[in-house]
Amino acid sequence: MAFSRGPKEPVPEVETNVWSCTSEECQGWMRESFSFQTEPECPLCHSNMELEVRVLPEIK
Repeated sequence: MAFSRGPKEPVPEVETNVWSCTSEECQGWMRESFSFQTEPECPLCHSNMELEVRVLPEIK
């Protein structure tokens, strides 16, 4: 069985709602659809998070 390293299909990117950490020192974020809370806290530093929109690869 051989693995191909040839050109791959580009993954479409879409505007996605994400929760982003409000702490200046933390880069934490998560897709809104992966959160189980209506207002989650950052899993890395436990700060508040706010909704924002990012362009990310589409997950099906």
